[in-house]
Amino acid sequence: MHDFCFTIPYGLILVCGGVIGYASKGSTASLAGGVGTGFALILAGYLSLQAFHKRKNSYFALILETACAATLTWVMGQRYMQTSKIMPAGIVAGISALMTGFYLYKIATGGNHFPPKTE
Repeated sequence: MHDFCFTIPYGLILVCGGVIGYASKGSTASLAGGVGTGFALILAGYLSLQAFHKRKNSYFALILETACAATLTWVMGQRYMQTSKIMPAGIVAGISALMTGFYLYKIATGGNHFPPKTE
Protein backbone atom coordinates (compact mmCIF):
# COMPACT_ATOMS: atom_id res chain seq x y z
CA MET A 1 0.00 0.00 0.00
CA HIS A 2 1.26 3.45 -0.88
CA ASP A 3 1.65 6.01 1.87
CA PHE A 4 -0.42 8.76 0.23
CA CYS A 5 -3.47 6.46 0.31
CA PHE A 6 -3.49 6.80 4.10
CA THR A 7 -1.79 10.17 4.57
CA ILE A 8 -4.26 12.40 2.72
CA PRO A 9 -7.40 11.05 4.52
CA TYR A 10 -5.50 11.07 7.84
CA GLY A 11 -4.64 14.75 7.29
CA LEU A 12 -8.23 15.59 6.39
CA ILE A 13 -9.49 13.89 9.56
CA LEU A 14 -7.03 15.93 11.65
CA VAL A 15 -8.10 19.19 10.00
CA CYS A 16 -11.78 18.36 10.66
CA GLY A 17 -11.00 17.40 14.25
CA GLY A 18 -9.17 20.69 14.86
CA VAL A 19 -12.05 22.71 13.43
CA ILE A 20 -14.63 20.73 15.44
CA GLY A 21 -12.56 21.17 18.64
CA TYR A 22 -12.42 24.90 18.04
CA ALA A 23 -16.12 25.17 17.17
CA SER A 24 -17.33 23.17 20.17
CA LYS A 25 -14.98 24.37 22.92
CA GLY A 26 -13.24 27.41 21.48
CA SER A 27 -9.87 25.66 21.78
CA THR A 28 -7.29 27.49 19.70
CA ALA A 29 -4.79 24.73 20.55
CA SER A 30 -7.07 22.19 18.86
CA LEU A 31 -7.46 24.47 15.87
CA ALA A 32 -3.73 25.16 15.50
CA GLY A 33 -2.65 21.58 16.18
CA GLY A 34 -5.28 19.88 14.08
CA VAL A 35 -5.22 22.23 11.13
CA GLY A 36 -1.43 22.69 11.17
CA THR A 37 -0.62 19.00 11.43
CA GLY A 38 -3.41 18.07 9.05
CA PHE A 39 -2.24 20.46 6.34
CA ALA A 40 1.38 19.29 6.77
CA LEU A 41 0.22 15.70 6.26
CA ILE A 42 -1.92 16.65 3.26
CA LEU A 43 1.11 18.41 1.74
CA ALA A 44 3.30 15.37 2.39
CA GLY A 45 0.67 13.09 0.84
CA TYR A 46 0.45 15.34 -2.20
CA LEU A 47 4.25 15.33 -2.63
CA SER A 48 4.28 11.56 -2.32
CA LEU A 49 1.48 11.25 -4.89
CA GLN A 50 3.34 13.49 -7.35
CA ALA A 51 6.51 11.43 -6.89
CA PHE A 52 4.48 8.26 -7.41
CA HIS A 53 3.24 9.56 -10.76
CA LYS A 54 6.90 9.91 -11.78
CA ARG A 55 7.60 6.37 -10.46
CA LYS A 56 9.92 7.75 -7.76
CA ASN A 57 9.92 7.94 -3.98
CA SER A 58 9.68 11.17 -2.03
CA TYR A 59 11.80 10.58 1.04
CA PHE A 60 11.15 14.14 2.18
CA ALA A 61 7.42 13.33 2.27
CA LEU A 62 8.05 10.07 4.17
CA ILE A 63 10.19 11.86 6.76
CA LEU A 64 7.63 14.68 7.11
CA GLU A 65 4.80 12.15 7.54
CA THR A 66 6.77 10.21 10.14
CA ALA A 67 7.74 13.34 12.08
CA CYS A 68 4.14 14.64 12.14
CA ALA A 69 2.67 11.30 13.22
CA ALA A 70 5.35 10.69 15.88
CA THR A 71 4.93 14.19 17.32
CA LEU A 72 1.16 13.82 17.36
CA THR A 73 1.49 10.43 19.07
CA TRP A 74 3.63 11.93 21.82
CA VAL A 75 1.53 15.07 22.33
CA MET A 76 -1.82 13.26 22.38
CA GLY A 77 -0.36 10.46 24.49
CA GLN A 78 0.69 13.05 27.08
CA ARG A 79 -2.77 14.60 26.90
CA TYR A 80 -4.36 11.17 27.44
CA MET A 81 -2.10 10.53 30.45
CA GLN A 82 -3.18 13.85 31.99
CA THR A 83 -6.91 13.54 31.39
CA SER A 84 -7.48 9.76 31.07
CA LYS A 85 -10.13 10.56 28.45
CA ILE A 86 -10.19 8.13 25.57
CA MET A 87 -11.97 10.66 23.32
CA PRO A 88 -10.31 12.34 21.51
CA ALA A 89 -6.79 12.14 22.96
CA GLY A 90 -6.58 8.36 23.32
CA ILE A 91 -8.04 7.65 19.89
CA VAL A 92 -5.82 10.17 18.12
CA ALA A 93 -2.73 8.90 19.99
CA GLY A 94 -3.54 5.31 18.99
CA ILE A 95 -4.16 6.12 15.33
CA SER A 96 -1.04 8.27 15.21
CA ALA A 97 1.06 5.49 16.73
CA LEU A 98 -0.26 3.09 14.09
CA MET A 99 0.54 5.58 11.32
CA THR A 100 4.03 6.18 12.74
CA GLY A 101 4.68 2.44 12.57
CA PHE A 102 3.43 2.36 8.98
CA TYR A 103 5.68 5.26 7.95
CA LEU A 104 8.70 3.71 9.67
CA TYR A 105 7.98 0.47 7.81
CA LYS A 106 7.83 2.39 4.51
CA ILE A 107 11.18 4.05 5.25
CA ALA A 108 12.79 0.74 6.29
CA THR A 109 11.60 -1.08 3.16
CA GLY A 110 12.66 1.66 0.77
CA GLY A 111 9.43 3.54 0.20
CA ASN A 112 6.84 2.77 -2.45
CA HIS A 113 7.59 -0.21 -4.65
CA PHE A 114 6.79 -0.04 -8.34
CA PRO A 115 5.98 -3.04 -10.51
CA PRO A 116 8.24 -3.46 -13.54
CA LYS A 117 6.94 -1.98 -16.77
CA THR A 118 5.53 -4.47 -19.24
CA GLU A 119 5.75 -4.01 -22.97
